[in-house]
Amino acid sequence: MTQINVNNTVRSVDAEADTPLLWVIREQLGLTGTKYGCGMALCGACTVHVDGVATRSCAIPLASLNATAKVVTIEGLSADGSHPVQKAWAALDVPQCGFCQSGMIMAATALLREKSHPTEADIDAAMTNICRCGSYNRVRAAIHAVVSGKLSDAGLKIQHVDGSST
Repeated sequence: MTQINVNNTVRSVDAEADTPLLWVIREQLGLTGTKYGCGMALCGACTVHVDGVATRSCAIPLASLNATAKVVTIEGLSADGSHPVQKAWAALDVPQCGFCQSGMIMAATALLREKSHPTEADIDAAMTNICRCGSYNRVRAAIHAVVSGKLSDAGLKIQHVDGSST
């Protein structure tokens, strides 16, 4: 048995040392908000926080976690969806199909923890998750809404061919 701290609860899991953290989270602990996408740490659907750092859980073997590691999944971010990033996601209708969004939210949360006022380059560097629906502009707008603290003013600006915007 291995002890693992997930969402501030230490749990015992019976898994092989090389079992990816993603499968421990989903299959052993029953926390299915973290998604399987590619299995190669490329898409980001499986993003969780390990000691506050956005981490692609499909490529992290259970044995690579140290005994004091703290893992946070989308379920542990906020039980009632009241985290500012989750609120921004809802206010801007960021998800389309929603499959990648738990990973996107976890990546955005880690970014904002590290840099409270990220630049466009910071957002580009941190938000490498893949969204097949193309919600990237809404993701960026939601991050800016969290930074500004004005969800009511948040929204996407449409740039028209004539240069005007709405």
